[in-house]
Amino acid sequence: MRLRAFFSAMSGSFLKNAALISLAAIAASAAPGVAYAGDLIVRYDQSQLLRLPRPASEIIIGNPSIADVSLQGGNLLVVTGKTFGITNVIALDSDRNVIQDQRVVVERDEHRVVNLHKGATRFTYSCSPNCETNLTIGDDKTYFETVQKHNTDKTRFSEGAADASAGSGGGAQ
Repeated sequence: MRLRAFFSAMSGSFLKNAALISLAAIAASAAPGVAYAGDLIVRYDQSQLLRLPRPASEIIIGNPSIADVSLQGGNLLVVTGKTFGITNVIALDSDRNVIQDQRVVVERDEHRVVNLHKGATRFTYSCSPNCETNLTIGDDKTYFETVQKHNTDKTRFSEGAADASAGSGGGAQ
């Protein structure tokens, strides 16, 4: 009887909000992006090493826009996270037998990352210890394009400086 009085005293909006929060928690726990024990977890814009039990002659990437893989010395793979998501990497031997079929989960590295939200827009910064802009998929379009342009300009400048020093003979004679 006391429970009935308690629930009748609660406002309808409170119960609706509580139900929505419960549903959101259930949906988040059943999300398809959940990593499992055997998954290789790679952080966005970072690399992980994957050692194979024997040398591979061919590597297949399920979705090359999510992760990039390079073969180092036959049985060592370098897996680099390119964007958020889940894909797989299949290593084949010279007889085209599967050596390993590895699920790869690319996640955001939340350590020392600050997200600034203004309404529906997001701006990402890496803070270690000073906060600097961070080119992250999903950020505000104008912010993303500006950060991308600055990163591209910096890379071109650095490559130009490296080309100039290489072309000068590399030192005093």
